Amino acid sequence: MRFHTRKWIKPEDLNANGTLFGGRLLEWIDEEAALYSIVQLENQKVVTKYISEIDFKSSAKQGDVIEIGIKAIKFGKASLTLSCEVRNMRTRETIITISNIVMVNIGPDGKVLPHGKTEVEYVKDRL
Repeated sequence: MRFHTRKWIKPEDLNANGTLFGGRLLEWIDEEAALYSIVQLENQKVVTKYISEIDFKSSAKQGDVIEIGIKAIKFGKASLTLSCEVRNMRTRETIITISNIVMVNIGPDGKVLPHGKTEVEYVKDRL
């Protein structure tokens, strides 16, 4: 799994217990999944269709730096299924895992659009 994004945990990211608010983390994961899909599918119109069970393994606190990792696991006709792991950058301890995040490719008319992709492509290979 490649860890593409880092986030620094600040006071506004905390819950009442003084640890990272799960909703904030899910917001970051959804955004990272969308960005990853946009790059892979070469289309800025993608939507989140499904997020499977979310498994919180540990927490993060103010001052921690976390890393968000995304991996493509399946290319559908118009979808891309991803997995996700978030870990503490310093300790490498897993904070959360998500087995399946399904992103769907959308056309200009807002309807599902087949993307024609079958495997992960790296931007450097497209140039």
